[in-house]
Amino acid sequence: MMNTKEIYGFLKDIARHNDREWFAANKERYQWVKAQVDELTRELIARVAVVDPRAAMLSVADCTYRIYRDTRFSQDKTPYKTHIGIFVNPPFGKKGDTAGYYLHIEPGNTGFYVGSYCLPAELLKELRNEIYANIDEYLEIVEDPAFRALYHEIGDDPLKTAPKGFPKDWPYIDYLKPRHFGVYAKLSDDFLDNGLDVLMPYIEQGARYNRFCNYTLDPSEC
Repeated sequence: MMNTKEIYGFLKDIARHNDREWFAANKERYQWVKAQVDELTRELIARVAVVDPRAAMLSVADCTYRIYRDTRFSQDKTPYKTHIGIFVNPPFGKKGDTAGYYLHIEPGNTGFYVGSYCLPAELLKELRNEIYANIDEYLEIVEDPAFRALYHEIGDDPLKTAPKGFPKDWPYIDYLKPRHFGVYAKLSDDFLDNGLDVLMPYIEQGARYNRFCNYTLDPSEC
């Protein structure tokens, strides 16, 4: 069984001591956490493969991120991330634009996301067009009580008004306003204590959303 207290304890400590001297002194501790996260990633890949067999082709490296922050263009110069992210995104891995499955581990801010973030402008427009043209199909997913019981937030960082090219008075215009087309479920920090099977309902319901999005975003579906 995974020692989640140690993982969260490390993240809390690095948030308090976010400097290279502390990290160097705790490098072995970090290596232990990384090994735990690698195993967690393998388990998440296996569960996503239940709904999308292409996930089985992904490696741990395809789905995980370095702990070192890129501070070149940020006012925050702290060198290390204070969260862990795992993005199982078949078939292209974390660098693809397709909709995938993201587990965010951070004390007090743990959650599970499905969808796609930071899409290029052209793909973002195409996805909005797809939702607009097939709104009944989209509503069957995002307004299904079984889906909304798990995912309470639909889309992220919405525009203040209708996107260019869409009628402002369209009844479902709010579904086109997000800049990021993902859905989010907040999780407790102790959710991992009983293993990843607890995520299967989120993965199964999230797969419905991802399939809709990937009809547009995944070139292999064309």
